[in-house]
Amino acid sequence: MTRRALARTLVYASLIAASLVVLLPLGVVLMTSLKSAREVANDSGALTFPDDPFDLHNYMTAFQDGRMLLSFVNTAFILVFSVGGTVLIGSMAAYAIDRFAFRLKKLVVALFLLAALVPGVTTQVATFQIVNSFGMFDTRWAPIALYMGTDIVSIYIFLQFVRSIPTSLDEAARLDGANAFTIYRKIIFPLLKPAVATVVIVKGIAVYNDFYIPFLYMPSDDLGVISTSLFRFRGPFGAHWEIISAGTILVILPTLIVFLALQRYIYNGFTTGATR
Repeated sequence: MTRRALARTLVYASLIAASLVVLLPLGVVLMTSLKSAREVANDSGALTFPDDPFDLHNYMTAFQDGRMLLSFVNTAFILVFSVGGTVLIGSMAAYAIDRFAFRLKKLVVALFLLAALVPGVTTQVATFQIVNSFGMFDTRWAPIALYMGTDIVSIYIFLQFVRSIPTSLDEAARLDGANAFTIYRKIIFPLLKPAVATVVIVKGIAVYNDFYIPFLYMPSDDLGVISTSLFRFRGPFGAHWEIISAGTILVILPTLIVFLALQRYIYNGFTTGATR
């Protein structure tokens, strides 16, 4: 009983410590975003409560002067096309790899794995030249093309689910005269809903939080996304940490709400794909 109580105590202590590590920085940012410039300048303490916790002036300044509305529109545009293209390409690639027999099939799968292991920064010069040659530099299509074409993880997620679908369904459909695309559209893809939910959430959060690709390929102010717009606060608001913190909270809120609402799909998707 003593060992069991000690083990339970250690488990709860580790969970509390992990929660503090995650929540403490968010608490500091939230408290700072509600303080006035005078309070921040006085350095009253990172976790001290603001004098007026209902004053949202910092959020209004960050939203208006940071052009956050335009940034959210650009982010949503890139997000929809990137995630939709990733789902379509990833599911089709997984279907082709699992269901079709062709030469060098194992080599293709190995190359997918090799591409995932190569650091992306080592190919940025060649990638930039290709994007620029297609005339997509400083357009919203540049990050869309890069997000859609470099997601090997999504292919492997779909591949695990496709392998769990019985091939007898394909054979029955072929007896009814269905071709390969019809089988994919009417049988395979509808059965991939857990995998689609997992890829949409994981890929969506990755695209939403990405800073490097939008910053490199969309330098114009009119094409800013939420990550680059937040970075631009370093200029006129470089010393106003309350404004920067308010902008950070505005960026965090959408992903936090989506994750809390759909987190069970992430866990269910990964565990189902791993056990089937």
